[in-house]
Amino acid sequence: MGTITVLWLVLLILMVSVGGSQGISSYLGLLINFGILFISVVLMAFHFSPIIVTLVSSIILLSITIFWSNASDNASSSAFFAALVILLILVAIILPIENWAKVGGFGLEDSDELEGLSTLVGIDFTAVAVSTAILSSLGAIAEAAIAIASGLDEIISQHSAILPKQLFFDGTIIGRQIIGTAVNTLFFGFFGSSLALFMWFKGLNYSLGTIINDKVFAGELIAIMVAFIGVVLTIPITTLIMSIRLHNKQKVK
Repeated sequence: MGTITVLWLVLLILMVSVGGSQGISSYLGLLINFGILFISVVLMAFHFSPIIVTLVSSIILLSITIFWSNASDNASSSAFFAALVILLILVAIILPIENWAKVGGFGLEDSDELEGLSTLVGIDFTAVAVSTAILSSLGAIAEAAIAIASGLDEIISQHSAILPKQLFFDGTIIGRQIIGTAVNTLFFGFFGSSLALFMWFKGLNYSLGTIINDKVFAGELIAIMVAFIGVVLTIPITTLIMSIRLHNKQKVK
């Protein structure tokens, strides 16, 4: 039995012990998401458009992550719609930035591993960089959207006569409470995954300007900054959608 298999089994046992049936559902959702990402990589390798593949897979990943949660139908549908809006906004932001920065492909730090290999594989690595930036932000966006939507849905269930304006104000307060945690989660993930790269820079005595203009570092930094923007935008958009749905519901009554 390999190390990865043991870790998967430990994760399954812990999720079942802590979450019960919901833990099993979340574990299956994790496996399905892994399969979707693997299929996406295969499709990109077969020269399908990375951006189109990423958009389709992102919608599927968001639907699984959000609707398989234990939130109510109102919270789940609102969070999913908000996540889709954020996804479109991020695509509109990422496309010009990645094409302007030209950080797709391999950097000088990859020269040893690529020596003797051909990099002419017929894939647009700028589009791959766009896909990477989008996929790296999905988890944080879905988490923030479902957290805010669930909190506001609980407020509506306890105070059905609350005004949409007051609900929007309450959602802003909830968003302020979770934004720090969400942003720090992304930052620590970025720092942890890039720790070896930072040690490389220190060993080669790179200056600050050289580090900032390094292709590998710039690509990672752009991806994490886009994720930050997505998380911050999730708060007002999710809150606005919940307020509009509450207004329409009260108007019908």
